[in-house]
Amino acid sequence: MYAFTFDKPSSLADASKAAAGGAKPLAGGQTLLASMKLRLSEPGSLVDLGGIKELAGIRREGNALVIGAMTRHLDVANSAEVKAAIPGLADLAAHIGDKQVRVMGTMGGSVANNDPAACYPSAVLGLGATVHTTQRQIAADDFFQGMFTTALNEGELITAIRFPIPKKSVYMKFNQPASRFALTGVYLAVTDGGVRVAVTGASSGGVFRHTGLEDALNKSFTTQAAAAVKVDSSDLNADLHATANYRANLISVLTQRAVAQLS
Repeated sequence: MYAFTFDKPSSLADASKAAAGGAKPLAGGQTLLASMKLRLSEPGSLVDLGGIKELAGIRREGNALVIGAMTRHLDVANSAEVKAAIPGLADLAAHIGDKQVRVMGTMGGSVANNDPAACYPSAVLGLGATVHTTQRQIAADDFFQGMFTTALNEGELITAIRFPIPKKSVYMKFNQPASRFALTGVYLAVTDGGVRVAVTGASSGGVFRHTGLEDALNKSFTTQAAAAVKVDSSDLNADLHATANYRANLISVLTQRAVAQLS
């Protein structure tokens, strides 16, 4: 690990100032610290967001849940509010990594990092959430821009994510056994605007919506309709864990299972 300076502010204003000055934000550290240990990342300074109380917490606002960026996975998984309003989101959080990861990892850190195999981005995109930052509000459809790439500006921090409460939703994940990252994961939500299907783990470009499956399920919310959609593998990831065709099949199968569970 390379040498770095470390700052732990107690206010969002101080954290924003540090980030604007070039400090790398540290949330749960589940990706950043590992990359630093491997010398794949070399931030000259870190600003730890863990001491900023206003960045954590879960609250209901009308027909939406607002979850603070520093809310831990375990808190989302155990929240009675989340379980009642969006049980699919609580279930997703309950199966991220292992217990140690769930205790330390944060929603904001996961979403800001946009790892192509992370679980939370699929829920944000599938539920049509809005990402609140220190500068603005960004719709999920505009936020994710590719592998480890988002619409965040340099120094811009996520403060919370606002999730509209769907009619029903579910997350289906096929784990990579060693890491428990999503080899492929599908978040399916039935919303007031129709069916949304977000896929993670399958594309090197990161999370994406599958419009073919959405169109089919908006016409007929059945497993047969999902099964009839041909999932193109040409843009999907192929690696030592799975071929592109295998991931394409997983997208179809997981979507069918999601429909069956919600029907």
